[in-house]
Amino acid sequence: MSSCSRVALVTGANKGIGFAIARDLCRQFSGDVVLTARDAARGRAAVQQLQAEGLSPRFHQLDIDDLQSIRALRDFLRKEYGGLNVLVNNAGIAFETGDPTPFDVQAEMTLKTNFFATRNVCIELLPIIKPHGRVVNISSVQGSKALENCSEDLQEKFRCEALTEEDLVDLMKKFVEDTKNEVHEREGWPSSAYGVSKLGVTVLSRIQARSLEEKRKADRILLNACCPGWVKPDTAGDRGSRTVEEGAETPVYLALLPPDATEPHGQLVCDKVVQHW
Repeated sequence: MSSCSRVALVTGANKGIGFAIARDLCRQFSGDVVLTARDAARGRAAVQQLQAEGLSPRFHQLDIDDLQSIRALRDFLRKEYGGLNVLVNNAGIAFETGDPTPFDVQAEMTLKTNFFATRNVCIELLPIIKPHGRVVNISSVQGSKALENCSEDLQEKFRCEALTEEDLVDLMKKFVEDTKNEVHEREGWPSSAYGVSKLGVTVLSRIQARSLEEKRKADRILLNACCPGWVKPDTAGDRGSRTVEEGAETPVYLALLPPDATEPHGQLVCDKVVQHW
């Protein structure tokens, strides 16, 4: 590999939407596609499945909950490619409806992975995104619904244009703390840990995009959040209304925005349309 090669990376890509995104990028992206998974055996099996279809992804282990794992991946990308062109932050978790795990435990685990670990990936990998790079954070309209179900005070905080990343982190920590103290409803939070985690991802994307605009404007990097829709095999079980292939369409569209594109940037995109919230 030379550092001239282009590279796209998908987290949590051994199954579901992540796998479908990796497959589409293998078909459409002009460069290497790195499929990552927490479980190396499952990741390699996914790579073999795509190879059987005539595609050529590479594999690298990544557990987004492990900072050392993220940094090992960053070092690999630096060494092999001199950076990264496309990052799709897909890895995440969701508890099944009716799961008996106590709500405060669900809240802590869901936010740990979906928000805090995703943020850690961004902290380590955004600095190595090359000019005209594309970053796609997989969010959900469940985040928008969670926002609607927040108190007016919380809604104002999340919508505030001056909200910093540190402020957002504090809000996410407060939600977890409030669930532990069994006061989250009194404090204005909705009872959806997944929704709050994805609200965090959407707002984080807006803040990150603003930061890129301030610090690296000339590089014309575009960063967005998107909702893939209610997809069958992942969080929705068999109740989902669309296939993983349909779910992959918007993330892949954002990942492959042309070099001269200036928008969308810092937006939540569903079905290739910017959502105003």
